[in-house]
Amino acid sequence: MTGRYFLRTYGCQMNEHDSERLAGLLEADGYEAASSIDDADVIVFNTCCIREHADNKLYGHLGQLKALKAARPDVRIAVGGCLAQNEGEAVRRRAPHVDVVFGTHNVGRATELLARSREVGPIVEVLDAPLHDAAEFPSALPVRREVDYAAWVTIQIGCDNTCAFCIVPSVRGPEVSRPVADVVAEVEQLAQQGVVEITLLGQNVNSYGRDLTLARRTAPPSADDSLVAGPMWAAEGRRRPRPLFADLLRLVGAVDGIERVRFTSPHPKDLGDDVIAAMAATSTVCPHLHLPLQAGSDRVLAAMRRGYTAQRYLDRLSAARAAVDDLAVTTDVIVGFPGETDADFEDTLAVVAEAAYDSAYTFIFSPRPGTAAAGLTDRFVSPEVVAGRFERLRRVVERAALRRHEARVGRREEVVVEGPSKRDPSVLTGRTTQNKLVHFATTAPLRPGTRALVDVVAAAPHHLTGALVEVVAVPRHRARIAVTAG
Repeated sequence: MTGRYFLRTYGCQMNEHDSERLAGLLEADGYEAASSIDDADVIVFNTCCIREHADNKLYGHLGQLKALKAARPDVRIAVGGCLAQNEGEAVRRRAPHVDVVFGTHNVGRATELLARSREVGPIVEVLDAPLHDAAEFPSALPVRREVDYAAWVTIQIGCDNTCAFCIVPSVRGPEVSRPVADVVAEVEQLAQQGVVEITLLGQNVNSYGRDLTLARRTAPPSADDSLVAGPMWAAEGRRRPRPLFADLLRLVGAVDGIERVRFTSPHPKDLGDDVIAAMAATSTVCPHLHLPLQAGSDRVLAAMRRGYTAQRYLDRLSAARAAVDDLAVTTDVIVGFPGETDADFEDTLAVVAEAAYDSAYTFIFSPRPGTAAAGLTDRFVSPEVVAGRFERLRRVVERAALRRHEARVGRREEVVVEGPSKRDPSVLTGRTTQNKLVHFATTAPLRPGTRALVDVVAAAPHHLTGALVEVVAVPRHRARIAVTAG
């Protein structure tokens, strides 16, 4: 197949990573990226269903394509990702001009389904469960990364938690961890390609390896055994190695050429001292922890089925800050969970103020069909009340963020250049190890991936302003399309 493709992504980093693989599959089949949706022969939407807003955006964009499909019937339109997994045939009922619908468990079949649709007509293929095979992990597929110096690495798919507001377990399935050797091999290959920064991806990364542990308790030794040692040895059974997230952090952090290791997202109830110790001891692991709070009221946390109390959360946060030098902490908070009272919200404000986050992603509760919280319609909080609470939360978050950023003025930071600012192309942007965005001017262009030192000269709630001191290193770029170990 040949032609041009247009790929639009909604949602989280996991979706972004899946889209890199979809682009890799399309380019491996001979397609080139289109400059606009009107120039494309294949249009793929990789969807999210975490919030209703994402659903509405997708169907709005699909509606706009109806005229294009009528004018150019040969254009293929595909919808994949979490919303496709959740709604399946309903996508085509609402948008009959869609040719292919595929779910989260069969990303690798997208191009095959597109080809078949030309012969047999519209196809809906949504698997009910993931295939428990390493080849089904996104990282086993060809990839087209948007940047050469950084890469996402999937270490786990699915989620075993039962949070009342979350649809992820339904659309991503149960937790399945990649073998340690596969993850390390992929990181080594990425380093050889010039990648210096990796982000380990999972729905709950610090539960990584639990399924591998259970499977290995009575298993014979394998090739993975040579990769793990020391703290992973289990006391029970045949003392097979126990690959856990803390050990994985140490292993990938030791890969030659990798300078920054990030991960997202951990669950507060599973953030153990071993992970905190690994962060503190591994110099390449960035001092940034995204620790979703969701609510600061114990009553709401219990209704959400989060598995921790506000005090337990603060204790874990305090332990992390005590162990990891100069740790930046970010979070997620939901406003207006069903039954949230004024007193509950005051508790949330108090915890957010005490935590003093570097930044926070704040969301208004969005009922997702199929979740426990969606059925609590008689307890929904009025939009007017939610809007007022949301604004109060924003002010508390930004006040703490500004204080933390102002404390960095006068410091010298190393940044990795991302490229020109979207608002002002004459200014470059870069990220510190704490994942803080820094804007700085330069008289000469610097390639994305360049490491530079900047002096922080000003602060705002969402970014820092810096002055370039010197370039530390230029990137080693290789081809963006490669088949990585899986």
